[in-house]
Amino acid sequence: MSNIEKPTPSSIRETISYNPATGEIIGKTKEDDIKTLQEAVTKARIAQKEWAEIGFEKRKDYLLKLRDFIVDNADEISEIISKDNGKTRVDAMTTEVLSSAMAINYYAKNASQILKRKHLKAGSILTINKRSYVDRVPYGIIGIISPWNYPFAIPMHEIAMALISGNAVILKTASQTLEVGKIINRAIQESQFPNGVFTFVNIPGSLAGDAFIDSGIDKLFFTGSVAVGKILAKKASEKLFPLSLELGGNDAMIVCNDADLSQAANGALWGGFSNAGQSCAGIERIYVEEKIYDEFLSILKNKLGKLRVGNGNSFDYDIGAITTTQQLETIKNHVNDAIKKGGVKTSRGNLTDGGSFHQPTIIEQCNNDMITMLDETFGPVLAIQKVSSIDEAIEKTNDSYLGLTASVWTRDSKLGKSIAAKLQVGAVMINDHLMSHGLAETPWGGFKLSGTGRTHSYLGLEAMTQPRVVIDDLLPLRKRNMWWYPYNKSVYDGLKGAMQLLYSKDFFLRANGLIKLIKVFLRSFTDDK
Repeated sequence: MSNIEKPTPSSIRETISYNPATGEIIGKTKEDDIKTLQEAVTKARIAQKEWAEIGFEKRKDYLLKLRDFIVDNADEISEIISKDNGKTRVDAMTTEVLSSAMAINYYAKNASQILKRKHLKAGSILTINKRSYVDRVPYGIIGIISPWNYPFAIPMHEIAMALISGNAVILKTASQTLEVGKIINRAIQESQFPNGVFTFVNIPGSLAGDAFIDSGIDKLFFTGSVAVGKILAKKASEKLFPLSLELGGNDAMIVCNDADLSQAANGALWGGFSNAGQSCAGIERIYVEEKIYDEFLSILKNKLGKLRVGNGNSFDYDIGAITTTQQLETIKNHVNDAIKKGGVKTSRGNLTDGGSFHQPTIIEQCNNDMITMLDETFGPVLAIQKVSSIDEAIEKTNDSYLGLTASVWTRDSKLGKSIAAKLQVGAVMINDHLMSHGLAETPWGGFKLSGTGRTHSYLGLEAMTQPRVVIDDLLPLRKRNMWWYPYNKSVYDGLKGAMQLLYSKDFFLRANGLIKLIKVFLRSFTDDK
């Protein structure tokens, strides 16, 4: 079951959280209104000014406390994630808890170097007296609307980047995973961040986008569907409001003739079925060169038969539940569509009664009329297609309106990098997949309708700030620039002479240009013509 918002007998509305693996109620969360969000913005505006002024080293100390809270409470956090989202405890630990601790540590220890003042080299001898530097200035208040598929790791990365950069944060997690939102809020509180620097709100998804954009925050980071991303982009465009969008993918895996097929099969199953396939960067399409197609498929099916599906809070299962009943229906529809259009299905794994589960599934003989080859299935389904060449695999990979990530499987590193250079995606992994989100040092984001902007890495930290350039002048006796008023023919000739001096291939023009430039340059130190 998915989380359902139900009115309580009193005037207070609550969102009820369910464990998708069992259907049991695991929590209730008070619903906030627009006024609560606006009050949070007011408090954040005051708190952010002091937070930005304390500097990187003091902000770093707070972030390291946050990291330590995650380390000290890893078991509790992974259990909450598993019950709220449905994924296995190992998935929760690997892709959410561990990766968050690593990310916070990275941003805490590297942000000051990445965002430090950068001095710019003079671009021309004509303006050598102008010396410039760029400071990175916090936006102010960062809004984060995060999804239910990685309810801890996705917002935690962005929270860490925003806070260490000197911003205040207002977080809205998905209504389906509010118990994770509450443990994030507790982590911040127990790390003793200043009051108002971070606020967690529970606003219905149907209202959140407009509410955040209209609330007075300075930038919004949204992770979700393409459809909602387009709505937000249209709304933001009316105000020229800064917006970062991560909207999903239909990611491809290319298996070359020389690949280690056992490794590739292992990678396909984990990259496709981790989090029950509910990963925007998970493998959905596999293109295999025809020479090794049958052997790869045989290995893949053999390994598929060993996977175990069940309640993710047990350590004895590999694949957990589908987080929402709506998503489960989408997965079933995509599979049924593929079968109707000629696909051959192979599924494995016994399903647990009473929960929201889907068997891990391989579909052979796929074609581009199938929904699963065109759109994001977001479930434990791998669609496999035989290709005659690597060029065909590249062409089919790029034939998509989405472009988040892709992977290339080959023993030849040079070949892998050559293929990667031709793929229209934001990240390419060679002999791996999905895990790049866990590398804090690498940018995260995609091409095409997979989104706009980047998070993570130095690009993510820069995205939390705005550049401010300061230009200083090193000539204290200067009364005017060469090109200031009053204008006359001598000024024109002198500036033209400067261009000839720098760029003409004619020696005499350059020499004449130097004389004219000196003449007009000397007027910089006088008040007369």
